[in-house]
Amino acid sequence: MAVHAVRLTPATQLRGGISGNLSPSYHKLNTFVRYGCGSPKRYRTVTVLAALREDDANGRDKSVRAMEVKKILEDSPLLPKPLSSNQLAESVPNGSRVRVAYQGVRGAYSESAAEKAYPNCEAVPCEEFDTAFEAVERWLVDRAVLPIENSLGGSIHRNYDLLLRHNLHIVGEVKLAVHHCLLANHGVNIEDLRRVLSHPQALAQCENTLTKLGLVREAVDDTAGAAKQIAFEKLNDAAAVASAEAANIYGLNIVAEDIQDDCDNVTRFLMLAREPIIPGTNRLFKTSIVFSLEEGPGVLFKALAVFALRQINLTKIESRPLRKRPLRASGGLKYFDYLFYVDFEASMADEVAQNALRHLEEFATFLRVLGSYPVDTTML
Repeated sequence: MAVHAVRLTPATQLRGGISGNLSPSYHKLNTFVRYGCGSPKRYRTVTVLAALREDDANGRDKSVRAMEVKKILEDSPLLPKPLSSNQLAESVPNGSRVRVAYQGVRGAYSESAAEKAYPNCEAVPCEEFDTAFEAVERWLVDRAVLPIENSLGGSIHRNYDLLLRHNLHIVGEVKLAVHHCLLANHGVNIEDLRRVLSHPQALAQCENTLTKLGLVREAVDDTAGAAKQIAFEKLNDAAAVASAEAANIYGLNIVAEDIQDDCDNVTRFLMLAREPIIPGTNRLFKTSIVFSLEEGPGVLFKALAVFALRQINLTKIESRPLRKRPLRASGGLKYFDYLFYVDFEASMADEVAQNALRHLEEFATFLRVLGSYPVDTTML
């Protein structure tokens, strides 16, 4: 399997993933794409220099420079060819040759979700959610699979905000049952443990078990990262809450299995791509939208009524404050402006769904379709 490394600043060098700040606020971005062949010591390097200012010395705009970067990446013999917009259809057979970004390190639950969404894919770890979004936009990967909500922990607000900030499309969803394990180095017994490392949500989901064991909680960035730290630092007094797959990858012993407090622990992930899929009517579809409204009595009721009047079932509604917008003053009081994220069970190929959004547009101040995609009906 090919090994990726993308260096985004001269001080950052990592193998096996994508790291760093891809923000356009940087004036220049030096990207080193490395592919490993055989021994990890043998690498060939391609350097891409992309100017990210609004206007460079030659007066070229961002879109022209983005096309140049895309062409360099496409023409490089060291990189698998990016899928064309025609190939970015509803599915890719067996997930073959699809490069899928996920947040975390190897062994993360997000990696399992990526492999469930695209079997046999090349999963590419990213340090941050933002990096995964921008990796898709910059043609470094073909898709991203990122968590959006958990049955116990609720919504992943960061990814809701990033959906609006980036111009990617939801092309599918995948649900993954989460089974937490307590991992330690070989030879370490459960009685030897004094502390436990994991992501804050994972620690909270195993609260009862960890309390019974009397372990001190230490929060880290992700579950698999905790397992990696336990193994690399050869800790004998600490364990990690992570997946069984993480135990296999980092050579740890599973001290206890299924330690979560609630057995119905499911995370829903979104599959993101540069191009939308063509919605159909031959299977159950879901559509995700985001909109904003004027302040006033009954305005949200009117917005939701456009779906109720047409017998369209809503499966999710989430509100987020509208950033970079001053508070609204009304009657001596100040209010936040909100964005409303809504999922509903209908395909945009259905006339009833189209009519509902036309009706919503009549009084919404902003409306965007994030994607219309097949519902994940597989067994968890």
